[in-house]
Amino acid sequence: MAKEHWNNRFSEDDFVYGEEENVFINKMSYLIPEQSNIGCFAEGEGRNAVYLSRLGHDVTAFDLSTVGLEKTKTLAKKNSVNVETVALDLTKEKAGANQYDAAVMVFGHIPKTYQQFMIEGMIESVKPGGYIIFEVYSDAQLMYKTGGPPTLKYLYDPIDVLSWILPYTCIHFYYGEAERNEGSRHTGLGHVIQAVIKK
Repeated sequence: MAKEHWNNRFSEDDFVYGEEENVFINKMSYLIPEQSNIGCFAEGEGRNAVYLSRLGHDVTAFDLSTVGLEKTKTLAKKNSVNVETVALDLTKEKAGANQYDAAVMVFGHIPKTYQQFMIEGMIESVKPGGYIIFEVYSDAQLMYKTGGPPTLKYLYDPIDVLSWILPYTCIHFYYGEAERNEGSRHTGLGHVIQAVIKK
């Protein structure tokens, strides 16, 4: 999905996916040591970045959409925190190696062709011993019609995800149903892949 698509999507007055952090990120954030340096990838309008900043972390949000990043700044200001924003095409560019104590990503709707590149770039950005935490919609989400792209092209295959995280210590892996009510775009029971790995 091109930059123009996401800029248009995030141009709505409301926060498309809501202002509250993703449930899975909330549940797993206890793993991240206090005052960590965290990279939030494909962060959109900043809800997870702002949440992590509220916990006392130093957070950088990466996204293709400059409109989404501006809304990240707005949400951060509303919550009296600071989030650094970086415009980056995660299908072509990486954030740099061994920069962060942890990295998170939620849904990251990009074509299958680039998914491995993005996930590996996210893993590379974390220092040895750090955590990578992400949740994406699985291919099975297509049948649920409760959010996410309406095509397999932008959904994730659990076998692919397992192959990408195989070299690392797997703390948590889940493939199955989850209730997600996030703004106007994620509305009800869906099918997700969750992973937590330690580099």
